[in-house]
Parts: sequence; C-alpha cells; structure tokens
Amino acid sequence: MTISAKTTVVGLLGWPIGHSFSPAMHNAAAAAAGLDLVYVGFPVQPARVEAAVNGLAALGLRGVNVTVPHKQAVMPHLDTIDPAAAAIGAVNTILVDAETGRTSGFNTDWRGFLADLRWDPAGLDVLVLGAGGSARAIAYALAQTARRVTVLARRPEQAEALVATLTPYLDRPVLAAGDLATAGAYPAELIINCTAAGMHPHEGTTPWPAGARFPDEVRLYDLVYNPAETELMRQVAAAGGAVQGGLGMLIHQGAEAFHIWTGVTPDVAVMMAAVRRAECLADSK
Repeated sequence: MTISAKTTVVGLLGWPIGHSFSPAMHNAAAAAAGLDLVYVGFPVQPARVEAAVNGLAALGLRGVNVTVPHKQAVMPHLDTIDPAAAAIGAVNTILVDAETGRTSGFNTDWRGFLADLRWDPAGLDVLVLGAGGSARAIAYALAQTARRVTVLARRPEQAEALVATLTPYLDRPVLAAGDLATAGAYPAELIINCTAAGMHPHEGTTPWPAGARFPDEVRLYDLVYNPAETELMRQVAAAGGAVQGGLGMLIHQGAEAFHIWTGVTPDVAVMMAAVRRAECLADSK
C-alpha cells in the first residue's frame, strides 16, 4: 500500500490501544476494496479527549472508532449524535464531514451484535448478564424485537439503573432487572454474556452461579472472544445448549463503521481473516 498526502485517514481513539485488532481488519478491508485509506491508532489519554475530538477535522481525518475508556467522554464534544447512540449512552464511531468539519457520533455495537447473532431474538425471553456499557448496547438491540429482556448484575441496582435509563428510548416496556446470583431462576431461551468473566487471563471464571441449572435447550452468545471457547460456553454446551462466541460482533461492528466512513460495504470475510492473522501474531509474542 502506498500512502500519500491524498490518502484518507481514519483510526482509533482509546487508552491504551496496543492490543486492538481494528487496524488489521480495517486496513485489510480497505485494500480489498481498492480504497486509498489507512487506519491507524491514536492513544489518547483521558485528559486529552476534548482536544483529540476537536482536532479530527483540523487534521483532515474522515473519522475514528472510539474504544475504552472514551466512549462516553467523547459525546459532549460532538456536533450531533445518532439516536441509537444517545439511547445507548456511548459512541464508538465518529464521522467527520469533509466539507464542514462537523462531527457525528454513532454506536455500531448493537448492529454488529445483531448481524452476527445466529438466532433471531424476535419473541424470545432473553437474559443479559452484566450491566456495563456493552450490556446497554446489547439490551437496546434485543429490545427491538425480543419478548422480554432481563438484565442481571451482581449489583442489582446497576441493572435497575440500566433499565430505568434505557426504557424511555424504547417503544415498549420490554426490559426488566434482576440479581445475577439468581440467574438460574429465570426462564430464558437465549443468554447473552456481557461480563468479562472467562476473558483472558481469567479463562477459568464464569458469571453463572455455581450449581444453578441452565434452561433446557438454551442458546448462549458470549461477547468474550479471547479465548474462543469460554468456561461459560463449555458449561452451556455440556448442558445441551448451543453456543456462539463474540469475535463476529467485533468484525460486524467494524464493518458498519467502515460503511459509515466510506459508503462501501466491506468484505467481512477479509476482515475476519485479518483478525485471525493478528491473533496468531499476538499469541506468538
């Protein structure tokens, strides 16, 4: 790839960002699409978020992804925010208008999740484990069609706060809150793990209460993708359920961001292959 003064620049704002697979998958997508575009990382300390957002247009960037811990911090500094991002309370993609320099914030996590989910959540009873930022995006996505979405947290007041603040943005009262310690007592056809339990380097952990049964024939989507098979996934599979890991959500939310910046629908297979290669390189170090 040849980078020139005409090359479109997009990137990633976060702190830290050295672990991110986003540059690998976006640069592979750009190359496959024949676009003169480069994706780079911008490590931005929390105290410099406002300066970073204000500098995007001045530096001629087309846009950026936003990762932890800046997904909420960037919002006051944007010119417009997409309604879904406003409801979720987090922005993970910023678009810069090439002519006016105005910045628009989006959240592609919820669409990325729905694009990757193997099962149609319409009409289902769903449990969401966790009440953090990712859980809010997932709850918003599921609330569009699911029959009931129950958010469970180790601190039930966090789940209650998520439900209370997200419900006004929804067309129907589909959300409920509960205690993660009693997860086995809830009927569910689909479980979504939005906690960090099972993530490297804590592979042996699980958010599911010890001794609690899983609903019959339940399906599990675990947002954790490192490792590819989590302890929770093994538990559900052993109980006769179906499981899916979360790597595809990373790819599909990235594809949505790529389309926002370029108007081009990228090849998700190319993006997935690039992430797999980056994973192998990271594991070899």
